[in-house]
Amino acid sequence: MPDLPTFHVALISTGGTIEKTYDELEGVLANKVSVLEVMLSQLQLQGVRIERVPLMNKDSLDMTDADHDLIAKRTIELTRSCDGVVIVHGTDRLAKTGKRLFELQPEPPVPVVLTGAMRPYVMRNTDALQNMTESLLAVQLARPGVYVAMHNRLLAFPSVKKDPEQGTFVPE
Repeated sequence: MPDLPTFHVALISTGGTIEKTYDELEGVLANKVSVLEVMLSQLQLQGVRIERVPLMNKDSLDMTDADHDLIAKRTIELTRSCDGVVIVHGTDRLAKTGKRLFELQPEPPVPVVLTGAMRPYVMRNTDALQNMTESLLAVQLARPGVYVAMHNRLLAFPSVKKDPEQGTFVPE
């Protein structure tokens, strides 16, 4: 049986709740080290080549307009050399980055999928691994565009917002 072509995914990490770990000395969850390699090691990713692009590691509430622009511009660069881009992002400002991306490149040549988690990967009841898995599948199946993949849904920007009452993203 011939080998299937490899799907090249750029995985941009920006931090957010999905990557928070517990700091025992300070007694808080914080963005200190990335857990994405641990998460990826748990997934069966035949036919997918992940190019890790660590951009920043911060809570999205601490992101500035310059951070959103940096994420958007780096993503646009990567759409020229990859089959798809996944951005791991904090959920509080994920929609702002998605909308900024859509403003700068409303018709990207490949799918761009943002994802995050409401509960850190290190917590027992996390949604992180599910959302990571969904985003890696969505980036391979979706048409070119800018999306958020979380909680068994794929929503297209610019009409996306976070619904804090439901704890997920919904159409705007």
